[in-house]
Amino acid sequence: MSSAAVGGPSAAPYHREGQHLSITVVGSIAFDAVKTPFGERERMLGGAAVHFALAASFFERVRVVGPVGDDFAEPELAVLEEHAIDTDDIERVPGGKTFFWRGEYGWDLNTRETLDTQLNVFEHFEPKLSPESRASEVLFLANIQPDLQRRVREQCPQARFVAMDSMNLWIETARDSLLQTIAGVDCLILNDAELRELTAKPNLVQAAREIFSWGPPGPAAIAAKQGEYGAALLTPDGFFGLPAFPLEAVVDPTGAGDSFAGGFVGYLAARREELDAAGGELPGDLLRRAMAYGTALASFNVEEFGTERVARLTAEEIFARVGELSEMTRFSDVRVPLRR
Repeated sequence: MSSAAVGGPSAAPYHREGQHLSITVVGSIAFDAVKTPFGERERMLGGAAVHFALAASFFERVRVVGPVGDDFAEPELAVLEEHAIDTDDIERVPGGKTFFWRGEYGWDLNTRETLDTQLNVFEHFEPKLSPESRASEVLFLANIQPDLQRRVREQCPQARFVAMDSMNLWIETARDSLLQTIAGVDCLILNDAELRELTAKPNLVQAAREIFSWGPPGPAAIAAKQGEYGAALLTPDGFFGLPAFPLEAVVDPTGAGDSFAGGFVGYLAARREELDAAGGELPGDLLRRAMAYGTALASFNVEEFGTERVARLTAEEIFARVGELSEMTRFSDVRVPLRR
């Protein structure tokens, strides 16, 4: 898909009537231990695929592909299944332990310290997609080794929209493989520091211009996650930015980026009619609205630890927050006389 200029009128919020595009996500399913200035959890459900799937499930049925160990029990599965998330492709490794991450945040919640990472069953993960997962029209490649991401992409040749995430580790240790993988997706979702490191450019505009110069093939849109400062969308024809939703309490930012991706990609999947009408393009106004839903889902994620808030979120709450975000970012160009 190619992108249009990032602009255009707003549209009504998502609702479940009409045809949608099925979604597959491949990535980590984890247990996290997190400490922030506002509390801590010693063991909670996490992982990129989980946070993405919960957010995207408000828009479409999501199929999750990832490994878990014997310690991943019915209560954890229930969190996903209660949101109609398809867990058939979650691979249980007999005798194995689920991926585990421990981290701590200080008062600057944009940065965190990793205290422990245990790959466990994730260390030798080789994605196995069922025919149903391979047939999905929307694919999200969560943050895993680029070679694995590319092999998954090759298993889903019919996917109409493919987005991916990555991290500084792969930029520094597997750059050539990462560039090959980026060339096969429609949308790249990274944080601003990762985009600058990937391109050796000092700002987002130059970084995006560099990435677009690598294709086609390659991304038609770049979503830059900026933590508490919001997110930016860049296409070859335009730029669009949204602030983070202002919150009185931010408790735990773990998984916020994947929740943003889930809202963003999920909204696009829910607007099949618009995508069909665009004839293979990514309409700018559709991308803008997807950014708003991604921003809203990320804002709910950080209000409590792990998946706690999103797991009990309602569609009505999402609509209300997107509406508030729309109001606080809207202005009219009322011109006044200037001195010079």
